[in-house]
Amino acid sequence: MQKSIIYFFCFFVFFTNSFSEERKKFLMLKNNKVNVRYGPGFDYPIKFIYKKNKLPLKVIDKKENFRKIIDHKKNNGWIHVSQLRKSKSLIATSNKILFKKPTKYSKPLARIEKGRLLIVKKCEINWCNIQTEKFSGWIEKNNIWGEIN
Repeated sequence: MQKSIIYFFCFFVFFTNSFSEERKKFLMLKNNKVNVRYGPGFDYPIKFIYKKNKLPLKVIDKKENFRKIIDHKKNNGWIHVSQLRKSKSLIATSNKILFKKPTKYSKPLARIEKGRLLIVKKCEINWCNIQTEKFSGWIEKNNIWGEIN
């Protein structure tokens, strides 16, 4: 009896930890037009529509094939998983400088405005190599919203 209680407890701890990790991950929009709904189903009305491909979103809950998301402006709602994919993008939460190399002492290339969508090529400890429209370079990881999966 005592062994079964221990097994149940271990299973419960493992299940809740893996579920909470799943809920905290970032995904990004797969398409240019994505419906966000009031609830986790196609029967729920559309709350608003995203029109920004690759926008990073944080998953805060899930139910069957729907994910409850929140964006960098604190908008939230439910999106079908077919409209989401692994995140490769970030949003600048403050004005930033784009550098040629991953150091503040390298050549500055451009000023990145707050709210700019950044497509990530790769990340290192404190820096990410990004592309945004016609510019490509390195930014510091501070003051960005999103996470690379």
